[in-house]
Amino acid sequence: MKVLITPKSFKNYKGKTYPLLESAGWQIIENNTGRTLSENEVIELAGEGVYGIIVGIDILSERVLKNCRDLRAISKYGVGLDNIDLAAAARLNIKIMNAVGSNNISVAELTLALMFEAARRVSVLGANVKAHRWERLMGMELTGKTVGLIGGGQIGKEVAKRARGLGMYVSIFDPYFKDSAFLEEHQIHLCGSLHDLLRVSDVVSLHLPLTTDTKYILNSETLSLMKPTGVLLNTSRGELVDEAALYVALKEKVIAFAAQDVFSMEPPAPDEKLLSLDNFLLTPHAGAYTAEAIERMALHSTHNLLRMLNT
Repeated sequence: MKVLITPKSFKNYKGKTYPLLESAGWQIIENNTGRTLSENEVIELAGEGVYGIIVGIDILSERVLKNCRDLRAISKYGVGLDNIDLAAAARLNIKIMNAVGSNNISVAELTLALMFEAARRVSVLGANVKAHRWERLMGMELTGKTVGLIGGGQIGKEVAKRARGLGMYVSIFDPYFKDSAFLEEHQIHLCGSLHDLLRVSDVVSLHLPLTTDTKYILNSETLSLMKPTGVLLNTSRGELVDEAALYVALKEKVIAFAAQDVFSMEPPAPDEKLLSLDNFLLTPHAGAYTAEAIERMALHSTHNLLRMLNT
């Protein structure tokens, strides 16, 4: 009667979560490597006798799921499920739940931080002063600018509310968005097409899951529709953006700046070309990495796992 817990930060809240699992009779197996587990390592730890997994960004492919012979439930420590083969899990009758609503505020706040960085380049200004260079950079006011949100889920809504508080205009492109009351309350425009959103936005921010339909939603064609002064923000998934096309767009000043908290390969290769650009910023997938969000994710994912294993 074992469960495997893979996220590295989960143990920070073991005092609140482990008793819940242990009191229900579950023996806990931890990821003690200090890093994301490989597929072989997951199989080695969970190949037999493990009925549930609380998983972070470790890959649970069809091969992994087939080799975890007793697995009945997967609880995602977070929201995105693109690291789990959902079709294979369904065929194998493995239940899946994610921790919806646990990290939306933290990710939204980092999105705003990246927006301010793009507008005022605070980190560069501070680094210049520390290097004994009293140099200013021309900034951009966010008040009165338009932010276009691709995706209007929980995180997108939190970004929208904060942007409106800054005096920005907000447009959302999301074919599945149905909350007209939210649009009316916050005076937000629902855009009919992605192309229209990209053309009018000063800042474009991605808040949607990675699927076959959304992969490379921003590519050479769609990036070319943005304003030359435009800013791109991505705190969702790296593969929503064609990184080769983004490099060209930034290098040739098709757009002005891009800031991401995610990348197609994490960490990126040391010779990744985007990292050489002054108008590109990458942070290490830290959107949900706040004390408050981690505690919520730990408790939420624990309760989800117990709920699935008890049914």
